[in-house]
Amino acid sequence: LRELVSRLHQRGVQVFLVSGGFQSIVEHVALQLNIPTANVFANRLKFYFNGEYAGFDETQPTAESGGKGKVIARLKEQFHFKKVVMIGDGATDMEACPPADCFIGFGGNVIRKQVKEKAKWYITHFDELLKELEE
Repeated sequence: LRELVSRLHQRGVQVFLVSGGFQSIVEHVALQLNIPTANVFANRLKFYFNGEYAGFDETQPTAESGGKGKVIARLKEQFHFKKVVMIGDGATDMEACPPADCFIGFGGNVIRKQVKEKAKWYITHFDELLKELEE
């Protein structure tokens, strides 16, 4: 993944992480991949002043059904992207297409039957995408 993101950056492609996970974890991954934290869209945890867990920020688009698609629609509008490709391993990733123009199912961590069966392009290793970038 690190090599794929690096090659995309070399080509001037902006990379975003859109996740139903938590911002603090996803931002750590983004930093490892040289993705700006401004390009991370994820759920935010809330805590009380005494440090106790208070829930999550329900105003984040990723906190609601269809939220990943809403994020992609906003990005397309904001940056005037002509094409957006969504790569993911889950049904909520697949549901974000449209507004994403293409969905690539990923089974490198876990193979989800529904994603594997419905994705037009399904990969299990990022080397497959690196080969496509070379062509």
